[in-house]
Amino acid sequence: VVTRDDVEESLKATWQYVKDKEQLLEDLNSQIEETEQRFKVKQTERDYWLEYKNVGSKVEAEKILNLTKDIKEVKDDFHRASEYYRKALKALKEENDRLVERHMKLSMEQAPENAVKYLDKESCREIQENEWLKEEVKMYQKEVSDLKASVQLLEEENIYLVTKLIDSRLQNLRV
Repeated sequence: VVTRDDVEESLKATWQYVKDKEQLLEDLNSQIEETEQRFKVKQTERDYWLEYKNVGSKVEAEKILNLTKDIKEVKDDFHRASEYYRKALKALKEENDRLVERHMKLSMEQAPENAVKYLDKESCREIQENEWLKEEVKMYQKEVSDLKASVQLLEEENIYLVTKLIDSRLQNLRV
């Protein structure tokens, strides 16, 4: 025999069991939604990193490569510029040395002229004769070099003619 209290208690227990199961189901649904949200976040993060791995890392690698090339170009430009300035400085120093030397030569050449201004007439005449003799020596030296050149040409022509003569005699002997 089942009494009303037993039935009510059984119904209450069943109702409580169903209510607990519904609560458990709601908890599980909320956990599923929460897990789905975390999954979506992780999926988004995974997609981002896959995209970075497939595309972004290549872009970054290209940027690194381009920056490396830029650094190399800047270094090369620096070396070229420093070499250019080093050569320009050297040329400028050489030009400066040449100008100083030329100035010294001019000063040395003008020194005798300045000294001549203060000499007597006899010394001036001797200096002029000395200059005239120097010019005569230069002319004779030029004539000597011209004569040497013409002698050398004549010797070469003679050698050529003698060689030709010997060759023709050898051909006559062969005939």
